[in-house]
Amino acid sequence: MVQGAGGSVSRVSSANAPCTLARMLEAVLNAFADSVNALLIGILVAIGIMLPRGSYRKIAALVIVGDWFGVLTAAAVVMFVFVGIQDKVAAALESPLLGWGLVVIGLALGLLAWRSQGEPNDMVQKLLGPLRTPSAKTVVVGYAMGVIQSLTSVPFFYGLMHLAAGDFSNTVKYGGLFFYATFALSLPTVCGLFIALVRAKPQSWAGRAFAWARENSTTVTLWSGYGVAAFLVVMGIFALL
Repeated sequence: MVQGAGGSVSRVSSANAPCTLARMLEAVLNAFADSVNALLIGILVAIGIMLPRGSYRKIAALVIVGDWFGVLTAAAVVMFVFVGIQDKVAAALESPLLGWGLVVIGLALGLLAWRSQGEPNDMVQKLLGPLRTPSAKTVVVGYAMGVIQSLTSVPFFYGLMHLAAGDFSNTVKYGGLFFYATFALSLPTVCGLFIALVRAKPQSWAGRAFAWARENSTTVTLWSGYGVAAFLVVMGIFALL
């Protein structure tokens, strides 16, 4: 009888493994989608243009570190709430309403991107003041951007819902937030390194690519918005299947 019970538990664990892996994959995919952070990338481009060579690396690093801590803080708070209502979160993920919600939000974001036509964010200009010299304010600005961007991002919440609903220990759920925040900052970090390379070698292929992106910034922003919108629609459709 004991062996039978053990075998039953083993089969249940094996059956849950694909679901657990799917939850983790969904969380990772949404963290990467959350990395399409137009505000932070716009800030990095702006300071890359206006700052002298010696200052950019210090200030860009401080902004990204501050943003990372902001994302981590927001993720920890949201995860704490989701873990407390784990059953409801899991039920919401199984509900077709969530899938339809993602489709509607994705279409709405696509419409907003189309209406804005990729025009620059006024917030970028307002945040540049404390970013001209490296200081504690630089980190604070990055932190605030990380919190605000996260709490207004659909992929951020959707990814954390999958992580909270998965059959993971609390150690994995909260410890995984370190990687979640890192993945969410992956694209801005790559952009920051790319800008540093451009500044060091403006005549390289990277310099030419940056010059094109700067001259066509509205197009880049517009299609980035379309990309996030399409991602949400696709995730919504998969949730409905």
